[in-house]
Parts: sequence; structure tokens; C-alpha cells
Amino acid sequence: MENHNIKKLVIPSDSCMQDLGESIAKIVHETDVILLSGPLGAGKTTFAKGFGKGLGIKEPIVSPTFTIARELKGTFSNGKAANLIHVDAYRLGGKDYAPGQDTVSRLLDELESLGLDEALEEPGDGTVVLMEWGEQMAGVLANVRLEVHIDRPINKEKSNEFTSEGNRVVTLVPVGGDWCDRLKILD
Repeated sequence: MENHNIKKLVIPSDSCMQDLGESIAKIVHETDVILLSGPLGAGKTTFAKGFGKGLGIKEPIVSPTFTIARELKGTFSNGKAANLIHVDAYRLGGKDYAPGQDTVSRLLDELESLGLDEALEEPGDGTVVLMEWGEQMAGVLANVRLEVHIDRPINKEKSNEFTSEGNRVVTLVPVGGDWCDRLKILD
């Protein structure tokens, strides 16, 4: 079934990717979950930097690849205090688990061991979750979420390798809640 609420945007530069992240941050509410996906170098962390700026976060936004998650303090557009949990799930779900255990169960076990499972399944008051590489857990983590898929261009002359040149295509997929209405600001 086709989702007619999906938005595709062509993003020509890093600054435009940051602007998109900032625009999305201005329409988030507490308890929202935003999942970022795309290949390495697609612009997930660049989006996250703009998102942090949109929440008025003063600390630098960097990919939490080695720390898995970072908590940052900011402010929602309505003036209420925001607690951003920025997660990078790239290293989660390794192969050192019981035979037959599915990927989602492994990921949830790791999140639980890190103390992140409750924050992601039921974000508390003032909390918004921005998760990079979270697409494997999308349905399990949040029934209501915004999925942000970022595609990099491919260089056909170099064996179909990804390139840092050219436009990114960002696909916004609203899942549940009032995301469709909130995304109208981007029209």
C-alpha cells in the first residue's frame, strides 16, 4: 500500500541539510521519536546538527557512534525544556548472542543493558529521541515516529560507488500521530 503522506525533498548542500534538521526540530513535541537512516556519509549527523540548533542546544552535535547515546539539553519551540537523546545504533546488534535470537531482540537487549530501552519505547516528559541507524527497530520502538531516509548519489563512472557530490534525496515518512499535519510546514 502506498503512503501518500511521504515527502521527498532534494537537498543540494550540507547547509540545506542542516536547515532541514532545524525545521524539523521546530515542529517536534516531547516524546517524539525521529529515526534517521541512510548509508555512511549520507548526512545523518549533518541533519542532527541542524536538529540540535533548532532545539537551541549549545553543545556541539557529533555522532555518538562510540558512546552509543548522548543526552543534550535544549528548548522546544514552545519554550519548554527539551532533553534530546541522540542515539547511534550503528554498533548495536552484534553477532555475540544466543543462536536463533532475532536482530530486533538483540538490539532491544543491548538498549536495555545501556538503560535506553525505556527512554526509546516511552520517552518521558520533555524528551525527544533522534536515532541514527534505527530503522531495524522502527516498529518495535515507536508506533508514532518520523522516519527520515537520506539517499546519497551514486557515481556510475566509478563502479556505482557512493559520492559526496550532488544532491541528497530525503524521504520523510510520517508514521502515526499528527506527523502528517506537522510536516505541512515544509510545503
